[in-house]
Amino acid sequence: MQGRPDARPERWLGAIALIIIALISLANVVTRYVTGGSFSFTEEFSVFLLVVLTFAGASVALRRNRHIRIGLLERALPPGPRKVLIVFQALGAAAVLGLITWYGAILAWQEYQWGSLSPGLGLPQWWYIVWLPLLSGAMLWRLFEQTRDRLTGRLTDEP
Repeated sequence: MQGRPDARPERWLGAIALIIIALISLANVVTRYVTGGSFSFTEEFSVFLLVVLTFAGASVALRRNRHIRIGLLERALPPGPRKVLIVFQALGAAAVLGLITWYGAILAWQEYQWGSLSPGLGLPQWWYIVWLPLLSGAMLWRLFEQTRDRLTGRLTDEP
């Protein structure tokens, strides 16, 4: 494996979300200081972009093997049982991410069908929700890549 594993699309998405959060927050502060009022959209967009940033960052951390995991037992086991434990860990994480992806997709579809609007700006609610299944699906893919690399020895927990 050359270098360290990467999740470039998620890194770009997270960076763009962070830049937009910083820009709209700065614009809101300046506007509030100058005019005494503030933009109405900043909170709704900032919360949405923070969720996107969180999921994108979690996907990058997953691919780079940077999520918190207690590796004491894993490092103490011989190679055979260690692989069983790695598969067990991956199955547990895949079950959680699969449920988030599945139910997030159902929720996004229902919001699309119902035509629900966001409370602050009146934008379609599914515009915000659709990112949940998309990014949790990306995390599922990164989990698969991480597990494959851990099982083949290309990625270890050693510091």
